[in-house]
Amino acid sequence: MEEFDKGIVPLPEAFYEQPTLELAKASLGCLVVKETNEGIAAGYIVETEAYMGPGDRAAHSYNNRRTPRTEVMFQRSGLAYTYLMHTHCLFNIVSGGEEKPEAVLIRALEPIYGIGLMIKRRGIEDQSQLTNGPGKLTKSLGISMEDYGRPLTIPPLYVAQGFCPESISAGKRIGIENSGDAKDYPWRFWVTNNKYVSRHQSAMHVFCNSTDL
Repeated sequence: MEEFDKGIVPLPEAFYEQPTLELAKASLGCLVVKETNEGIAAGYIVETEAYMGPGDRAAHSYNNRRTPRTEVMFQRSGLAYTYLMHTHCLFNIVSGGEEKPEAVLIRALEPIYGIGLMIKRRGIEDQSQLTNGPGKLTKSLGISMEDYGRPLTIPPLYVAQGFCPESISAGKRIGIENSGDAKDYPWRFWVTNNKYVSRHQSAMHVFCNSTDL
């Protein structure tokens, strides 16, 4: 198991101030780190989905819906938005700025640190199945509803610099069939050909280098 690099530090608040669609792409390759009493687990982000707030029928904040669950989406960018879906905790990055309730869902990670801990938490040996889905990655890293509203610029849950993908693909988001035209928006992004992506589909767009992002 690879030993955690003590030189890894959280990205600054300014990273989260970019527009949501740009943040969803810029997050690919970044490292999500979760520190717990059991140890540290971390993985590179390889798949995201952007949710664009009041005008996006697939977003929890569609029509400015403000509830105890969505309240954090109306706060400053760079906070953790966690929620439960079918008993699974899902992890999002709040974006858009105050009173602009947008978010980036983290859909899949490539496991890097604490893989033994992830295997223990998931009860499976196949590393390709540890973090290739939004509910899987939170269980593997130990992300929970207790992380709701945490700033992602300090431990125990934070995002750090990782690698720059050579190619990023974009396509339709997953699991939002009842959201009208929004189901067809190409706001899902993934590291092209990465084996940890949750579900493979034909790309509608491909960004081949950093100048295209």
